[in-house]
Amino acid sequence: MKKYNKVFIWLIFICCSFLVINKNVLAVGLDSDSFMGDVKEQENAFISKTGFDTSTTIGSTMAIVIKAFLSLLGIIFVVLMLIAGYNWMTAGGEEEKIRKAKNTIQRAIIGLAIIILAYSITYFVFKYLGKATF
Repeated sequence: MKKYNKVFIWLIFICCSFLVINKNVLAVGLDSDSFMGDVKEQENAFISKTGFDTSTTIGSTMAIVIKAFLSLLGIIFVVLMLIAGYNWMTAGGEEEKIRKAKNTIQRAIIGLAIIILAYSITYFVFKYLGKATF
């Protein structure tokens, strides 16, 4: 057990020494203007070759995420409607099952209305108010 403790202590010491030594071994001249110009040229070449779009803003990214989330909610609406329709069709005249299916359909439609309102508000905010603020 003592052998493992010594090995563990040495590993910790070596890792910590690399952290301390690393601060003193920085290359000289990395903050010069010529070096930063070269880095920017390489960055621009990389962006143009890979096709990354740098014109996107945080607002447009947020709009994409919100639209994806609302689309997922729309898929959930369709699944709920299918389940409620299946339950209604297989109820066999039992009033309790039919009532549950009707309630599920009613709640799914209310949820769809909320989804459509949320989408329209998001569209309005990011399209018109986003232009007004920037």
